[in-house]
Amino acid sequence: MPRPPRHRLAGLLGTASAASVALALLAATPAVAVSPPLSDPRIIAHFDLAQGQTPENIALEPDGSADLTFAFARQVGRVDPAGHLAILATLPAPDHPNTPLITAPIVTGIARAHDGTLYFAYATGTADLTGIWRLCPGGTPERISAFPVDSLPNGLALDERAGLLYSADSALGLVRTVPVAGGDPAVWSDDALLKPAPGGFGANGLKLHHHAVWVGNTDTGTLLRIPIEHDGAAGTPQVRATGLTGLDDFGFIGRSDRLIAALNTPSEAVYLDEHGNRRTVLTSQDGLSNPTSVAVRGDTVYVPSAAFFTQTDPNLLLATLHR
Repeated sequence: MPRPPRHRLAGLLGTASAASVALALLAATPAVAVSPPLSDPRIIAHFDLAQGQTPENIALEPDGSADLTFAFARQVGRVDPAGHLAILATLPAPDHPNTPLITAPIVTGIARAHDGTLYFAYATGTADLTGIWRLCPGGTPERISAFPVDSLPNGLALDERAGLLYSADSALGLVRTVPVAGGDPAVWSDDALLKPAPGGFGANGLKLHHHAVWVGNTDTGTLLRIPIEHDGAAGTPQVRATGLTGLDDFGFIGRSDRLIAALNTPSEAVYLDEHGNRRTVLTSQDGLSNPTSVAVRGDTVYVPSAAFFTQTDPNLLLATLHR
């Protein structure tokens, strides 16, 4: 969930010596609020807010490195397991950006193919740049599918077997498909449950899981499961969880329907069981600062924070998962 322009933020959101020493010790010891099934939260990388390094979405490399989109830097970067950042690509700047809801150009969802090719969404409000882009290993970024200028492509997932990318549109409240080889997008689901309130964010985070497309609607705080029918069409959406204020993106735990979701505005991550029951597992006390997405690999959970609203410490946090 990118940070709105400033004008839209207006409506949001000895005894003395001993005491001084005690306060100093408290300040130097950060509070930790992590809850099961997570433990050991640690920030492995801090980013430069002044340079627009606001991590929006994440994909993982085989070695555990994290590929991140940096929304307002118009960049794709990689953080290695030691926390070192390398910039892989910078997207061209539009002459006259007019991105829906945001105005500024932003890079959003990202997905990785088995051969290392990265796909990501770029929204500018201009016909020459808005759409889905591809970065092959060692190559340069290229647009493979043009989207309408009034769209805000956000969450992105790849189905390599079907040769399709699924893209959530936060401004128009729908899900599109795009051929991996490139070409025109097609509206896959335009269901009312994906829609935003006027001027808000609708369909946002998106994952493929168990032959279904799972989508979070930020405005309504709902998590949806949309079955993929035998012919590839969208089935009837099912509401799997509600009340997820500020829902951005999420990551599944293994092959189960359990997941961890990033709640952007309250700076929290929540654990949801198979029935949609939830509990908070990470908060700002652990280092979250408007978290935007979640990735799970083995016993490690990755949570990027963009600091869109806090304007403090965009970072990449890791935590240990106990199954």
